[in-house]
Amino acid sequence: MRFSCKYESNTEIMDKKIEMNPNLLVRFLGKPAAEFTCADIVRYCRENAVQFINLHYCGWDGKLKTLNFVINSAEHLENILQAGERVDGSSLFPFIEAGKSDLYVLPRYKTAFVNPFAEVPTVDLLCSYFDREGNQFESSPQYILHKAHSEFKAVTGLEMQAMGELEYYVISEAEDLYLTPDQRGYHESAPFCKFQDLRTEAMKLIAQCGGLIKYGHSEVGNFTQDGKIYEQNEIEFLPTDIEDAADQLVVAKWVMRQLAYQYGVTLTFAPKITVGKAGSGMHVHCKFTRNGESVMTRDGELTDECRKAIAGYMVAGTSLPAFGNPHPLSFMRLVPHQEAPTSLCWSFSNRSALVRVPLGWLKRMDMAAKCNPLEQAQDKDFSYKQTFEWRASDGFADTYLLMAALCCAARHGFEMSDALAVADKTYVGLGVNIHDEKNRAVQEALEQLPGCCVEAAKELQKDRAIYTSRGVFSDNIVDYLIKFLTDFHDETLRSQLDSKGLLKLVEESIDKG
Repeated sequence: MRFSCKYESNTEIMDKKIEMNPNLLVRFLGKPAAEFTCADIVRYCRENAVQFINLHYCGWDGKLKTLNFVINSAEHLENILQAGERVDGSSLFPFIEAGKSDLYVLPRYKTAFVNPFAEVPTVDLLCSYFDREGNQFESSPQYILHKAHSEFKAVTGLEMQAMGELEYYVISEAEDLYLTPDQRGYHESAPFCKFQDLRTEAMKLIAQCGGLIKYGHSEVGNFTQDGKIYEQNEIEFLPTDIEDAADQLVVAKWVMRQLAYQYGVTLTFAPKITVGKAGSGMHVHCKFTRNGESVMTRDGELTDECRKAIAGYMVAGTSLPAFGNPHPLSFMRLVPHQEAPTSLCWSFSNRSALVRVPLGWLKRMDMAAKCNPLEQAQDKDFSYKQTFEWRASDGFADTYLLMAALCCAARHGFEMSDALAVADKTYVGLGVNIHDEKNRAVQEALEQLPGCCVEAAKELQKDRAIYTSRGVFSDNIVDYLIKFLTDFHDETLRSQLDSKGLLKLVEESIDKG
């Protein structure tokens, strides 16, 4: 076996990262987005005839809002970038009173990207909210995530990375050619996958906006109903700093919806479309690093750090749906036999588990050389790719609040004295489908996820200290979420809805998330 020992300087490594980077600002400025300055943005705008600046920020509904600025001069541009602008907080957050509603929005330079839809050269940036004292707005979901990650790092000495999986349906007029069998759309190619072009174009544009994309593919769900075709697809991201991961998912949804509008189709992140068909989740893979190095595995096994975080998810598992499944439709998806979790357990490569540890290249082997005879075998370690996956959440979740809650739950695992025992107790063996009748005893021994928004609210009340400790979530925000969920009054909704009732609920909620 030949060992690769070529030394690469930091400059060479950085050049490789920039050389093929799809973000036009990264390539033009010759530096990673994390190093962007105000002067960099001004220089790019000046030398590329940029005419507009758009500031984006999320409201309580989780969607991007937009302020458009025409650039009048270099001085005007600097003013926009350094002073930000005022916005009406009461129109963005339902818990802010109109009498004291003014907030500032200030752009975060590292989020800058060239708007792929603008007819004239335009640069867009994501913003943070600030109050009248010049402090970050405590109740902003984006700042709550920042606090959650800061406290996680303070307690554990680790950084948390995340990557999202965006599942969605495209709805269009039905066709008669190249039909895929019902619920057999997994990884289909065109022409059996009708919306591959939409997906790949979305991936290209999301990458230009700074999104770190892993891959895209068609998913299991596909069916025809009332003259329309419903096709499920997925775009999956690469692990990155959990705060950046949330930004990327928000921008991705914005891109995907604009593109679908141009294609003349409906694109929805609704967690359930109809009974008996695959629902759409927003799974989140988690990874922990120290000084940039993964701490997920050691000698081919999961580390105690990884198992402690999983234990935190097991303990907080009944309350996390308050953040990740904030709508009655969310719980229509969390049913047996649909590759969706219903019980608090974790396992390897098991899609019926709440937390799944996917294949992670734990053995040192060069499979590429085995299927490519011209390549010389090398001793390669890919174990840094290992993650574990939270499988309950869906695209209706506020991305920032969900990531913040996951960060709090992981931190809680490190704070628990019995975390490793909890991890052992909630582990289900490889290949054990807990929804199989022969494994009923296993399922009955496990705690179950809530079955509706009202139950999720009660679980949040019980676990509130996990999220409010160390000042991450305020009591006011937790109280608001509890009331928001309780007001659905959906305790018996699942048993009451027939197919027509579910369709109406879907139609009313098609654009949420």
